[in-house]
Amino acid sequence: MRKLLFVAGVMMVSLTSMNAQEEGKFRVGLDLGFASTSGGGGVLISLEPKYNLSDNMNVGIRLGSAAFARTLEGDGGSIDLDVATNASYLGTFDYYFSKGNSIIAPYLGAGLGIYSLASSKVTISDSIGEESLDIEGKSEFGGMIRGGVELGKFRIGIEYNLIPKTDFDNGLEAKNSYLGFSLGFYVGGGKWKK
Repeated sequence: MRKLLFVAGVMMVSLTSMNAQEEGKFRVGLDLGFASTSGGGGVLISLEPKYNLSDNMNVGIRLGSAAFARTLEGDGGSIDLDVATNASYLGTFDYYFSKGNSIIAPYLGAGLGIYSLASSKVTISDSIGEESLDIEGKSEFGGMIRGGVELGKFRIGIEYNLIPKTDFDNGLEAKNSYLGFSLGFYVGGGKWKK
């Protein structure tokens, strides 16, 4: 029942609020969600100030963080690592497929920038003995593609963060890319023009 009331409340706010973006205005978005990786899942959060180039395009800077466990993979199988938090600093661009006084605004977007990967430590045990492996924190250039829909001031999205994998001397590799699902909202941005 609570979920039904929540959905009804979101729809009412969306129907009564035709606010979206207007050329020349600033807006700030906050997204929270789930990050899915080959090693399991985790959480993500991002803050993104944006400038509206036109009524259906904007550019921004996304400051994000994702906490999840990475997996080391190799010929002999895979090893799960501890949960670590990675940060991202991306320049972004979004295009909206809705113009005019619309409640629903689907969008596609992309971003490029720096991903700061957290350091980790793992101990690999087998019949021969144990081996400790330190994974140093480092920065990688990467990209992101995303899509979703805005309903009034609320945002539902899916994104894929493409980050180069980390290779190690012993034949193991860590995949750093992840898929994200998020819910969010934004403030500012003006109103859709008629």
